[in-house]
This record gives sequence, structure tokens and C-alpha cells, in this order.
Amino acid sequence: MKTQAMDKANHDAAVCVYPFATTSTDRGYPSTVDFQAVYDQSGRATGIRSRLPFDSRTRISKVSGFATRSQRQHTFQISSHIHLFDCWFCGLISHSCEPNTLLDADYLELWSLCRIPAGSLLTIDHAATADVLPRQFACECRTRNCRGWIKGRREQINAEGLRYLDQWHLYHDR
Repeated sequence: MKTQAMDKANHDAAVCVYPFATTSTDRGYPSTVDFQAVYDQSGRATGIRSRLPFDSRTRISKVSGFATRSQRQHTFQISSHIHLFDCWFCGLISHSCEPNTLLDADYLELWSLCRIPAGSLLTIDHAATADVLPRQFACECRTRNCRGWIKGRREQINAEGLRYLDQWHLYHDR
């Protein structure tokens, strides 16, 4: 396995996206040179866009945040009772049922699963980020293998999801 983002970045102009003194771009954390937050019309961050191309199976960034026992939006499960709150980078990555990145919760690293061209939105499978999600949700990824409703690894689809999928399957069954 190899790292790539750090080799291509201009670290003189790089500003780390994390507000912590220990998360410098020289240590492999994401920079505003390598990545760009995407905002909706109301000014809310809705995704992360890569400014660099990445090869498949490449560590593209270290990940940081606050360890917490509580689970909420922008958290990822890193052990059975601990979640990582990251509203600066990884917590902003959009969901896809066919993601282009994977969070390694053991080493707190983000890896590419396929080649990622510069300018691409980073995606992650939120169903793989926690045993139980803070909120199940309808998927809008529109990939060929879209599951329609996203839930945690160890939870059942809730009543809202079952109703949604009844309608979703009418339009998406192949």
C-alpha cells in the first residue's frame, strides 16, 4: 500500500482542514490544497471534492476528530462504544452504495477503493461506518447497485424504510 496525496501536494500553501495543532498536512492530514468542501445553496457543507487524482488502493488522508461515546451526524464508529466526530472532512463525505473511498477505523485513514480523478466527489458507504446509524435515510446515489435505504451494519430497516422501499422497488426493480 502507498500514500499519494502528500507526495503531490504543495505543503507551503497547504492549510490543514482540521483545527487541531497536531494535525498538520506534513503528517498526512487533509489540506485545502488537496480537497475542497462543497456547499449547497444555503451554505451548508454537503460533500468533499478531491482536487488531486488518486490511484486505486491508495491512502489519501489521515482522519481526525473528537472521540465521543455519543453518536450523531458526522460521527463514525471506531470501536464498539466509541465514535469519531469529524465535521471538517470525513463526516462531510457523501454516501454512495458504490463508494470510491473506505474509512479504516483502526488506523484512522481514508483509502481510495478505485481510481479517483481530480475534481471528483469523495463517497463512502455510510452503512459500513457504524453498527447503528444515528438516522436511517433514503439513498439518492443512483448507482447501479443502489440499495434504496441506508441503515447501520447491525440494525434492521425501520418502518419508514420499509414503506419507502415498497414504493422505491416499483420504480427501481430491474
